[in-house]
Amino acid sequence: MKNPLLTGLLASVLFIAFSSNAADQDARTKVDFPAMMKTHMLGNMRDHLSALHEIQTALAQGEFDKAGDIAEQRIGMSSLVSHNAAHMAPFMPKGMQAIGTEMHHAASRFALTAKEGDLVKSLDALTKVTQQCVACHTTYRVN
Repeated sequence: MKNPLLTGLLASVLFIAFSSNAADQDARTKVDFPAMMKTHMLGNMRDHLSALHEIQTALAQGEFDKAGDIAEQRIGMSSLVSHNAAHMAPFMPKGMQAIGTEMHHAASRFALTAKEGDLVKSLDALTKVTQQCVACHTTYRVN
């Protein structure tokens, strides 16, 4: 096609068609939250992702204590109050609650392991945290 307007229109139509089809085929369980809770939950997940990045950076710099502190304060069991976990849990399916709880426990276990200063053990413990992230995001989607 030589007409840029038609090319752009066709690209837009194809994008909408494929985007809609992909959403329709998303087999993950939809989890409905009230609007404010959805916003809060998505903010928590973005903070978890940011914390994981900061943890990896600290590990790469050999700052094992710092990595452990970040994990415990931002993702571990110590973070449940700041995330309002008790208020969020009733809106989650039991499986989602279980994955989230295990993710927080794994982060606390990572924090202890990281403070031992062994990079291989620390990375292995960190995979137990991200394994829960993958499990949740593969199984559920927030609506």
